[in-house]
Amino acid sequence: MQAAPRVGFLPEAQRRYAAEDRPLPLGPTQLAPEQTNSQPSTVAAMLRLLDVPVGASVLDVGAGSGWTTALLAWLVGPSGRVLGLELESWLAEQGAANLRAWAGNTGSAWARLEAAEPGVLGRPVEGPYQRILVSAMADTLPASLVDQLDLGGVLVIPVAGEMLRVTRVPAGPPRIERSGAYRFVPLR
Repeated sequence: MQAAPRVGFLPEAQRRYAAEDRPLPLGPTQLAPEQTNSQPSTVAAMLRLLDVPVGASVLDVGAGSGWTTALLAWLVGPSGRVLGLELESWLAEQGAANLRAWAGNTGSAWARLEAAEPGVLGRPVEGPYQRILVSAMADTLPASLVDQLDLGGVLVIPVAGEMLRVTRVPAGPPRIERSGAYRFVPLR
């Protein structure tokens, strides 16, 4: 987390709170009441569950401010690739600008953040991915994201209030491990 300090991914008005372990708003509350930058302890827990190897292909769903996309870029290194997707177009633009500013300092050209296509979960055409991180709460495990995983790939996603670590196996249903209760904005 020292490689991509949270402060550089927050709106100016929130930067003084960057060291606090709590979610912080990413936009004007009347326009974006649910858009937040996740608390650092939650992000750290999700990244530990994801166990990202160097050189991996990673999808970051609900990339928001670009902070998790930058952290993932640091973990995969120049031999990997990270695609961050954000459904809110204004936030995707802001997150992409944050990522570019950070990458300008680190040279992480292997990561990008773009607006998600409405009605499409993830980016199947660029898969499969070895890792998928989702920073929004699903009601049920989205089969479309599991399908975008490479065999042996791992998906970390909050589902119905619980963090899941989902591994795609060669045959049968994915292996699911549960890892505590969490709250996130709804996955849309």
